[in-house]
Amino acid sequence: MKKLFFLLAFLTTLFVAAPTFAHTVEKGDTMSEIARKNGLSLNQLAKANPHVKNIDLIYVGQQINTTINKTINTSDKPSVKTLSHKTNNTTQVSRGNERSEKISLSEAEIDLLARIVRAEAQTESFEGKVAVASVVLNRVDSPKFPDTVREVIYQRNQFQPVANGQINKPADEESRKAVFAALSDMRAIAKDALFFYNPDIAQSRWLDSRETTVQIGQHVFKK
Repeated sequence: MKKLFFLLAFLTTLFVAAPTFAHTVEKGDTMSEIARKNGLSLNQLAKANPHVKNIDLIYVGQQINTTINKTINTSDKPSVKTLSHKTNNTTQVSRGNERSEKISLSEAEIDLLARIVRAEAQTESFEGKVAVASVVLNRVDSPKFPDTVREVIYQRNQFQPVANGQINKPADEESRKAVFAALSDMRAIAKDALFFYNPDIAQSRWLDSRETTVQIGQHVFKK
């Protein structure tokens, strides 16, 4: 019995349960800093949060799980895939009641999407830029709009930067990062919005009557 007791005591020391809670991301937070404050390695934190597709892209208000079972000998690698800044990036979409399918964005489409983000949201926060990119992706996902990023952006009378030529200016780095964030779970920041506008300067008021999903900075997002 004494040997059994010591064996159980030894096995118990191999597993230490971390406190059960989640961290709510605040401005300036990084996954590395959250891991450090909770006594975890970045790999351990990444593995505990498979919903974070890119550990370099987290947003204010996001829930980060800091509860894991740690062992003395751990060499676990994060079970997440970092979004690559290359062609053929994919995001999961569904169209109406049809089954979910993957679509791919070429480098040209990513660049075009980043250019419309820069033109529409240059003075907005990073979250505001992500939300603008998400609206375009939501339209691609919707049966009410065209099926490609290019067709959505160049649809007649939809985006002012197309009419005034701002779409032709190169995208900045933050706008590109916002596109890749929108291709992750952060796309939900726009809350399924299909439209956005600045009510303070909008000449047409037809969006006023549509359901508001969220307001980020100067932009109001609508269904």
